[in-house]
Amino acid sequence: MRATDQMLSRISAEIAEKQTFIDGVVEAAEKDGRDLTSQEMEMVTRARDRQGDLNEQAKPMEEASRIAIESAARLREIGRIVDNQQHTKPQPLEYRSAGEYMLDQWKAGLGQRDAIERLELRAAAHQTTVDIPGLLPEQIMGPVVNWVDQARPLVSALGPRNLPSGSWSRPRVTQHTQVGVQSAEKTELASRKMLIEKVPVTAETYGGYVNLSRQNLDWTIPGILDIVIQDLAGQYAIQTEDATCVALEAAATAGTDLPATPTAADVSGAFWAAAAAVFTATSGNGQVIAVAAPNMLSLIGPLFAPVNPQNSQSFGFNAGNFGTGAVGSVSGIPIYVSSQITAGVMLVLSTAAAEVYEDKGSPLSVAEPSVLGLQLAFYGYFTPLVMSAAGIIKVVI
Repeated sequence: MRATDQMLSRISAEIAEKQTFIDGVVEAAEKDGRDLTSQEMEMVTRARDRQGDLNEQAKPMEEASRIAIESAARLREIGRIVDNQQHTKPQPLEYRSAGEYMLDQWKAGLGQRDAIERLELRAAAHQTTVDIPGLLPEQIMGPVVNWVDQARPLVSALGPRNLPSGSWSRPRVTQHTQVGVQSAEKTELASRKMLIEKVPVTAETYGGYVNLSRQNLDWTIPGILDIVIQDLAGQYAIQTEDATCVALEAAATAGTDLPATPTAADVSGAFWAAAAAVFTATSGNGQVIAVAAPNMLSLIGPLFAPVNPQNSQSFGFNAGNFGTGAVGSVSGIPIYVSSQITAGVMLVLSTAAAEVYEDKGSPLSVAEPSVLGLQLAFYGYFTPLVMSAAGIIKVVI
């Protein structure tokens, strides 16, 4: 392969990798039902500009490659014409010199049959790619395989709210006013004051950083900078999803304990009981959802097969629905799967019983000229808030 073709191959691979990266950023925002953040817009713009630069580099090399291919084809055609006019049957021979052998090699490359036949009559050593490792470039095919769960099923289901500051209070009614039947004319009506407490909230800071060498940034294909930023964002997603699951599990009210091998009736009964408790605790506010540990699907999924479910309490579960939000429903309650929920646990809750607040920061970087380095950090402020422990019911096996 010519050097021009090698560079075109590398440029094409990087353009494809940049497009995959842009698609991934947009897909993540679309999955969360939101616009791109300023940080994501910056990354997409940088990737798009890089694609433009690469396309400009590729144009003259594509033209040079096309001319080289056409020239080689023309030379072979000329060789065939000359060969048809002057061809004589070659006789077996031993080449008298290396130069004579190389001349036949050149003529064979032009397509002259006599040279090709002389070379075929001579026993030759077979050379394979094992003999020329120094001429074979190592190909890296992107994108990088990186299994990080950035979905945050529970956080996304609750819907992150804007974080006003580092510490604030959330008002909550603890005693309502009273209305009753008047016992008789001119008798005093029912009266009770309203009590509203302050629920203190403090955001936590989540973040991490990596120190990259300049060589890392300049020599890697695909580029390491975007990969590191995406990985830091993925780890941030894991930590904030875990914090939400831990807080809600700790506050949850105990519900039905399912048997080790539950039936469909056991599961639906537990969900109806949990829904009743959630409705009572939140006065019907919010949407009732459930979030389950991955191992719970192996018990629940087979009980509600997605096959002709007209008379069942579920439209069924599909094992391939991971990463698409709700994987199924029971008694009308959508079930999300989060890897951060404790094994053997499901939480049935109202979205009014818990809230999450978040303010994602942009990636920060500082150059280290003395060591040709770049220190890169990613951070965000986040906190889950339980508004009603009675509105979160824990179902366990």
